Amino acid sequence: MSNIQEKIQEELENARNVCKVDGSDTEECAAAWDAVEELQAEASHQRLTQPAKSPFEKYCDDNPDAAECRVYEE
Repeated sequence: MSNIQEKIQEELENARNVCKVDGSDTEECAAAWDAVEELQAEASHQRLTQPAKSPFEKYCDDNPDAAECRVYEE
């Protein structure tokens, strides 16, 4: 998920630069902001489709060596 956040930041910087150089009422500026919005929508969609972790799962992620988080294989 962090990869899409990095891409959003890159596109935000690009959109600001394009609008600064070309003007805020140009097609290039609008297209740059459209790209930002599309990435933000995709990031939102990904958050909704990923199952939420329970507090126990988060605890085990942070403390994999805890006794209650051990996984035994047969």
